[in-house]
Amino acid sequence: MKNSERIYNHMIRYWEMNNTHPFVQGLADGTLPKEKFKFFMIQDHLYLMQYSKVFAMGVLKSNNEADMRLFASLISATLDVENAIHKSYLKKLGLSNEELAAAKPSIVTDSYTNYMIAVAQKEGIAEIMAAVLACSWTYKLIGDFMEKYPGAKEQEFYGEWVRQYMGETYRSANDLMIEMFDRFSEGFTEEQLENLEHIIYACTQYEYMFWDMAWNETMELPAFC
Repeated sequence: MKNSERIYNHMIRYWEMNNTHPFVQGLADGTLPKEKFKFFMIQDHLYLMQYSKVFAMGVLKSNNEADMRLFASLISATLDVENAIHKSYLKKLGLSNEELAAAKPSIVTDSYTNYMIAVAQKEGIAEIMAAVLACSWTYKLIGDFMEKYPGAKEQEFYGEWVRQYMGETYRSANDLMIEMFDRFSEGFTEEQLENLEHIIYACTQYEYMFWDMAWNETMELPAFC
């Protein structure tokens, strides 16, 4: 069994929980209020800026040109493809480039991205792939769910977002990340594999918290007494 198959078998029940979240359901059936989507897209833009830095750590820690180029291609896919759609939507939603540049991360966005960057700085290249794979695989599976949801990809407003995550470009990038994860973790001990699984589990929890944050439009924790 490949290490990615082991991870998938352990994590699929958590990843499928995303499909029943009211935010994801609202995207699928088109009932999600646009203000919630706007909040989400701002935070996801900020997230992607930091997510790209995790790939950059992969470039730094790569031992050969081929892997450096793979990590560089994932940075490009994040900034030039995925984030481009975010900016397009935010423009439709009336947010200027200046307002986007001034946006601040929520407590969830900040905590999630700081965790990934800490993993990338302290650990190895396989652990870097574990940190980024939870997000990528989550959205690929949401794309699978949306593809089967009647009318989701034909929506006038949310359809472009839906189609992005069921498209071949996104799925190919996710497949590449799975292949890299398996290659970099080949020959790992049980203890090392358990650490990879812990990283993916932690990031999966952050992914679900991200939906909650967007649904509730939560920037920070309640004030302490």
